[in-house]
This record gives sequence, structure tokens and C-alpha cells, in this order.
Amino acid sequence: MLNKLFYGVLIFLLAIDASYAQLPDFTEMVKTNGDAVVNISTTQKAADPQAGVDQQQMPEDMPPEMEEFFRRFFQGPGRGNSPRETNSLGSGFVISKDGYVLTNHHVVNNASEIVVKLKDRRELIAKLIGSDESTDVALLKVEAKDLPVVEVGSPEQLQVGEWVLAIGTPFGFDQSVTAGIVSAKGRSLPDGNYVPFIQTDVAINPGNSGGPLFNMQGKVVGINSQIYSRSGGYMGLSFAIPIDVAMNVVDQIKSKGKVSRGWLGVQIQDVTRQLAESFGMDRPHGALVSKVIPGGPAEKAGIQIGDIIVEFNGQIIETSGELPPRVGMTPIDEKAKVKIIRQGDKQDLSVKIGLLPAQPSSLANGPAATPEVAVNRLGLAVADLTAEQRQQSQVEKNGVIVQKVNKGIAMDAGIQPGDIILRIQNNVVRDAAEFNSIVAKLPVEKSIALLVQRNGSPVFLAFKIEK
Repeated sequence: MLNKLFYGVLIFLLAIDASYAQLPDFTEMVKTNGDAVVNISTTQKAADPQAGVDQQQMPEDMPPEMEEFFRRFFQGPGRGNSPRETNSLGSGFVISKDGYVLTNHHVVNNASEIVVKLKDRRELIAKLIGSDESTDVALLKVEAKDLPVVEVGSPEQLQVGEWVLAIGTPFGFDQSVTAGIVSAKGRSLPDGNYVPFIQTDVAINPGNSGGPLFNMQGKVVGINSQIYSRSGGYMGLSFAIPIDVAMNVVDQIKSKGKVSRGWLGVQIQDVTRQLAESFGMDRPHGALVSKVIPGGPAEKAGIQIGDIIVEFNGQIIETSGELPPRVGMTPIDEKAKVKIIRQGDKQDLSVKIGLLPAQPSSLANGPAATPEVAVNRLGLAVADLTAEQRQQSQVEKNGVIVQKVNKGIAMDAGIQPGDIILRIQNNVVRDAAEFNSIVAKLPVEKSIALLVQRNGSPVFLAFKIEK
């Protein structure tokens, strides 16, 4: 009996030992790469600390010191209007022996002085070579030679579930190391249209921003940039900029002094289940074109409103957020192959990529009210657009304005008063009489796509008329 118990305990201990043996050992990786990770401190004219922070992410009972760290981490460019001198901390890493350093744009934005602190405790004044707000990448230069550098890896080969490691200065603690796994790839975040973020569960906190994310081969695959938090600290949702996106920015800054991006000239949205059904698709995927910019590359290539882009240069587009980064990194004037679905049929088009305008034209606010008309079977009252409304909304022809939305089908679909209805299914809406005539003939138990313009931006909505 004792022998059986002894062997049972032995087997149990061996099993535990085997499981621990399978966990990764990061010690050599930290020894090899730690010297190339730097602390970055700045003196800067920062915006109002109350501005630019999502208040839903900040509980009322947050300690003042945590709130300050949180604001520093998330404080974006151009937010707020009360300049003041502040000191901020962040991280960065050396990418060349002659002193080029990568970090986040928001770490050094508006800085009057940037100090890079090396692991050997040297402190060097850095020059900002250039930065890009859209990708949140900044390139610095310090005067030094034979600096330790990181090796750049390939985010494309990174797999969900793979171990990754971060080195940085959270809360000012130098050379802090945390590890975790890749939670997802290609995440689209607000204000990050040109970055397919790497999501990880690596513990990232204020001060880690701008530091490197390493794969198991000890190569940098990303720049730690953002966290999602309700407390100001780590909650298991961390986001890194893929290093290939960052190095594209670096190359452009070095060669041209600025960053240019490819431009397709469309506005897009995700395809929902109901929209997929209305467009005759077997499942939701792709980027639905809700607007084509006149004179832009897409219009010249024959792309139309209602087309669904499902491939770009041979790369599958599952969600609309995947398209902008791929277009943005495509060289200007290069011809790209685009596969679309139009009215249920697939087509291949060739698009000559244009240059993204520096300041896209702004659209006017929603039009003013007009006299109410009768409510149709969708629960909508619509009217023709006046000349003044067309000028305000920049809708030259066609379209009707929604005057009233009763409870029911239209309200459930998200239609709002002031929306301008441009299309219903494949029918262009010319006036209120035609729209009501189309609505009267709509089939039941079938998803219908409706294109509306709201505050200058087009969006497809879907609804179904029940029996």
C-alpha cells in the first residue's frame, strides 16, 4: 500500500515538473535585448489633462495619482486647449547603432525637450526626426556610437496564442519585463484606421508606451502603444503597433521627411448579417462601400456604392478595418488588384492607388427640418430636399430627408430624423413620391439594404418587413 502511495506521489511530482518545463524561459532574451530598451522623459506643453480621455474608462473613485498616469498614457495630440508644462515618461528602443530610437508619437508630442536614458544610466538629449500621428510612431536621434540594437522581426508570421514579451518603464520603473500571449491580430481601434493592432495579454501599464514587444526568437514584432482599462492599469487588453507598419513610417521619414499613404477614395463599413443577406452573400465579410469620392481612384476604377471589397492585392478582407492599413501601405501610383461583390457577382478590378489627401474635405452638418409628410409602411415620413438642404449636405441630386420615425421597422433599423435616404436596395431614391412607391412594393421576410447619409457620412442600414 505504501509503495503504491509513494509511486503515485512520484508520478504526480514528475507531471508537475514536466508542465513547468514546458513554460518558456525569457532570461536569455532579456539579457540579449534589455540594453537596447530605453527610458524616455520629456518636458512638454501638454493639452488639458481632462481632454482626450474616455471618461467611461475612468471610474469616479480612481486615485488621483492613477488618474494622472492614465491621462499621460492616453493623452493624444491636439486634445484640449489649456497648454501647461508637464513631465512625462515613456519607453523606446534603439534600432541603429548610430542612435536612431523608436517610440510613440504621443510620448514625445509637443515636447520641448526629450531625454533618452540608456540602461548604463547615460542620459542623452534626443532630436525628434519625425513622427506620424495616424500610426502613433515617432523617430528620435541621439548622438552616440556603437549602441546596442534590437533585431526587427515579422508580425505577419506571428501566431495567435504565441508567447510574447515586453520590456519597458511602467510607472517609471526601468527595465521592467512582462510576458503573455498574442490574443488577436489585426485589431481595428478608434483613431487607428491605418494600424492593424496586435492585441496581447502582456501586462502593459502607463510608461510602457513606446516600448518593444518581442517574439520568442528575441525579435521586435511591435511597439506597445495602448491599453484598455477602467482602472488606469493593466486589465488584460494591450495593443501594439506591428513593427512593419512602424518601419514603413521610419523609412518614409528618413527618405522624404514626411509620411504619405495610399488612398482608395471610398468610405466603408462592416457587413452585418442582415446586410449580407440583402446583398445576396452567404455570410458577412468584406468592406461595404457606402460612398465613392468623386474623382478618386475608386471612381476611376469603376467601384460603385454598394460594392463589397473582399480582396485587396490578393489578401482576404474579412472586416472593413482590415482594408485601410493595406491601402495605406501600398505605394502611391501602384496598381492594386481589387476583388468585389456586386449584386451577388464577383468582379476583379484594377485600381491605381492615389495619395491620401492631407485634410479630407469636411461635410456640413445635417440639414434643417422641412414640412412633415405622410408616414409610410416603414413608419417613416420623408420629404424632398430643398436647394438649401442640398447645399448644406453636399447632396447634389436625388435623396429624401427623413422627417419623422415612428416606433417599428425603421426605428429598429436605426434610422433617425434628419437622415438623408439615398438608396434602397439597388434603387437610387430620386424624390419622396418614388421612395414611398418603392417602399409600398417591398417584399416581406427579406432583408433590405438602405443607404442613408447622416451628418455628412454615408452608412448602410438593414431591415426586414415581417408578415
